Amino acid sequence: MKVIRGCKGNIDDLIQAYLVGNVSDNGEGCHHKHSSHDCGSAQISTPIVLDKASFLSKVFNYEAQAEKWVYEGDKPAIIDFHATWCAPCKSVSPILEDLAKEYAGQLYIYKIDIDQEQELAAVFGIQSVPTFLFIPLNDTPKMASGALSKENFLKIIKDLI
Repeated sequence: MKVIRGCKGNIDDLIQAYLVGNVSDNGEGCHHKHSSHDCGSAQISTPIVLDKASFLSKVFNYEAQAEKWVYEGDKPAIIDFHATWCAPCKSVSPILEDLAKEYAGQLYIYKIDIDQEQELAAVFGIQSVPTFLFIPLNDTPKMASGALSKENFLKIIKDLI
């Protein structure tokens, strides 16, 4: 995977900043916005909202293994660290919605509201929004900040999948 301009550095260094928190995972393991016991869908075609508990189970359990990045997912992923008050975040949101549909079954697109999930923002050293974490299946994640165009996302996704 190519290094993305604006990368904030090695993920292991970023993870050292984590704090302690407690948030429940209402999805019970399902990536959709409903309970998993009625979920028959094999493909997810919308961005997935993460809280701390779902991040730990679906992406990276930094509490159990802070020394080394171990991705918990079965597909590459993009995490959008955003805020509801952020105009550039709002402009990127429809692009992520489109990409979630276009790459359903091949890629997860996650969203983390930094105001609701301050610990996750601290863990990754988020200083500005939007910031994106691009997670390949078997490589080191890369970060980029700023509102990216759909063309930029497509180039990055090509390297991810």
